[in-house]
Amino acid sequence: MMTTVAAAKELPLPAAPFLSSVMQIEPQWIDHNGHLNMAYYNVMFDRAIDEMWLLLGMGPGYVRERHGSTFTAECHVRYLREIHLGDPVRISILLLGADEKRLHTFEELRHASEGWLSATSENMTIHIDMKARKTAPFPPDIRARIEAVANAHAGLPRPEGIGRNVAMPAR
Repeated sequence: MMTTVAAAKELPLPAAPFLSSVMQIEPQWIDHNGHLNMAYYNVMFDRAIDEMWLLLGMGPGYVRERHGSTFTAECHVRYLREIHLGDPVRISILLLGADEKRLHTFEELRHASEGWLSATSENMTIHIDMKARKTAPFPPDIRARIEAVANAHAGLPRPEGIGRNVAMPAR
């Protein structure tokens, strides 16, 4: 059986930007307004991040074998256009920055066939030593993969919405 470290070295690095698989809206996610409930945008963003983490070598095997994982420390979601049952969606992810313990990402959820932007999510993620349940540096091999992706993403245009905060409009 291949270890997580060996498997990670053989994985291709995520694309720039990373594109998730196409996802479908599940019927139970539709709320009384007839559109995707706000909570399920986060489910889809999380599923996309899981796909990218897998390519970085931080999938379920990483937790089991190396006792490392990631937790979301902060998240800012903007809901820009309604998504409905039957709409296929795809999420792009930019790795905006990284250090020894943190990852700063920006995700865009778009209609997969028409391309329009539905929502964005900006996140700060921390690396966790699951035995101690405290923040910890990424192992060197994972850190090297993260740096390679961050460098590839650094040259991409920055989408509108990065660094936004919640506030009332100025009068």
